[in-house]
Amino acid sequence: MTLNQWLENNWLRRHETSPREITDLLQIVNRDLEDARERHISNDWRFGIAYNAALKLCTILLYAEGFRAERTLQHYRTIQALPLILGKDRKDDAQYLDVCRSKRNIVEYDQIGAVSEQDADELIDFVGELKEDVLYWIGKNHPELI
Repeated sequence: MTLNQWLENNWLRRHETSPREITDLLQIVNRDLEDARERHISNDWRFGIAYNAALKLCTILLYAEGFRAERTLQHYRTIQALPLILGKDRKDDAQYLDVCRSKRNIVEYDQIGAVSEQDADELIDFVGELKEDVLYWIGKNHPELI
């Protein structure tokens, strides 16, 4: 599928972004990555913060392409757009983030202690790498936004 097909299915809507909006979202990513690296908070919370940073990076990609996810399944669709934008080789990354989404929901709403230190560190490292890839992609495909 393509983003335009998603639009036809009403999974997305058009969105006009701006350099300011992208900058604001990147500042959230930077804050969240810094906060997630703090060791004095629980691994559950570190994981949730890192997940938020990953979600914002996926949001940046969608916004740069002129879309935003509809409210129904918003996080899921925002994450699943990753390989549609960065390429099919990123499908495993979207699957990983979807697993993280589910785990984040568990520790946010149902139980504590479901995230290990290794889980949190792995996601934080992943988000750092994803951030570099997103910045490179924006610079190459939408330089007017940075």
